[in-house]
Amino acid sequence: MKMKYLTVFLFLHVYIGVSAQQNAKPFQSYDQTIPNSAVVFRMVAIAGGSFTMGSPENEKGRHADEGPATKISVDSFWMEEHEVTYDEYILFQDETKDPAPAVDGVTRPSPPYIDFTLGMGKAGGFPANSMSQYAALMYCKWLYKKTGIFYRLPTEAEWEYACRAGSNSAFFFGNDESQLKKYAWYKGNSENKYHAIKQLQPNAWGLYDMLGNVAEWTLDQYMTDYFLQIKDKTYNPLFLPLTKYQVTLKGGNFRDDAFGLRSAARIPSEKKWNARDPQIPKSKWWNTDAPFIGFRIVRPVKQPGADEAQHFFEQFSNLK
Repeated sequence: MKMKYLTVFLFLHVYIGVSAQQNAKPFQSYDQTIPNSAVVFRMVAIAGGSFTMGSPENEKGRHADEGPATKISVDSFWMEEHEVTYDEYILFQDETKDPAPAVDGVTRPSPPYIDFTLGMGKAGGFPANSMSQYAALMYCKWLYKKTGIFYRLPTEAEWEYACRAGSNSAFFFGNDESQLKKYAWYKGNSENKYHAIKQLQPNAWGLYDMLGNVAEWTLDQYMTDYFLQIKDKTYNPLFLPLTKYQVTLKGGNFRDDAFGLRSAARIPSEKKWNARDPQIPKSKWWNTDAPFIGFRIVRPVKQPGADEAQHFFEQFSNLK
């Protein structure tokens, strides 16, 4: 397992980026408007640093794939303030919602064949849901073509670093799960549905719904021995997927109990999430049985060139 990921680490500088000091402009949060629309979302500046990733052996609810806890360093990046909403995603998904000409080299998702919104509709700031990791990445490609800025999914390490926001506890607010309802939609307060973004309190770095609501795609292939694989590669670790399954999600969702929302918790994607897909072969865009999946995006400080960005997105097209 270890050797086949070696080449990934040789090219991390292309996709992960370098420290903010190498960026000519001030490193600060900003609002991104999607061109030819009124849709605006905020990108929060996350200064790079080091943190302890994973959970200690005595953490309540811990699973074996969360350790051994390891000190990791990540470079600076921007992360979306909240989960990608339908207001944003529908512009990519539905060409009738995007008045601009078609973006070169971008394929839109196949039409959903069931209502993925749980009857709540797509307006009002609800998180987009049920898309595959591939669909989330193709949204990033579409957004790159629209804005000229390279966006992608966060690595597993970046996601946990941003979620923890300097904390070392089970949750970014501490270890008392009774406080979770102030920050997250989960089994204890969600009424078995996701909710509009930014209704609860953010973490210390101003990121909303990092825990609960919908679980969020990362870039990484899921491995039970992730922490053994990164023990000598603790700077911007990343394992780009070589197969469609399994991929890591983070954050837990509105159906999970409190322990599933811990900062260190890891979720492997599952084929059964697409069990009811009537198509043969099954859709690479949607998960019919996963209304609890969504994503948020990041922007690395160092932007890849056009050819590098194209290669990055193309490599996800033929995963088996």
